[in-house]
Amino acid sequence: MDIYFLLFEDFETLDVFGPVEILSRIEKVKLHYISLSGGMIKSKQGFYTQTESITGIAPNSIVVVPGGQGTRSLVSNELFIKTLRNLCDRAENVLSICTGSALLAKSGVLDKRNATSNKKAFDWVRSISQNVNWIKKARWVVDEKYYTSSGVSAGMDMSLGFISDLFGIEKAKQIAFDIEYFWNSNKECDVFE
Repeated sequence: MDIYFLLFEDFETLDVFGPVEILSRIEKVKLHYISLSGGMIKSKQGFYTQTESITGIAPNSIVVVPGGQGTRSLVSNELFIKTLRNLCDRAENVLSICTGSALLAKSGVLDKRNATSNKKAFDWVRSISQNVNWIKKARWVVDEKYYTSSGVSAGMDMSLGFISDLFGIEKAKQIAFDIEYFWNSNKECDVFE
């Protein structure tokens, strides 16, 4: 299984590396860090990650789209949005964390779908597209192949929920136990709303 983390300047560090810790524990998984042009990408917190340029994705792959301050300018970057749309069309599953759902919404892949986002940025995200059924009270939302999560740490809960859907709840519980993480396994339980 190939998982592609789509990075950009000023992404939120935990949006990426919380799910990395969890998703890397799937057997026979290969993680890829990609960006529009490749090279070093800096998170909002100043963490640098080496990325490959986007040249395509393997069949049956997963695309992960983080949020962060960088999403504010990327919603207006036509090349990025078009590239994201192409990645989503080819992916088996797409997971977004926090304001990453704004990028998905702008690309049109969430049209007529249920989705959520970070509650502190919810009004801004909702303003990006009126064609999405935005659900405010949710830790994460699943609509067919699209998984969208609330803010920052919710991406870890969603990643475990994704693993539970694909491999069973016992696998997700074991991973949470192994990393000593208290998993909020109820996607509708959102105390931050």
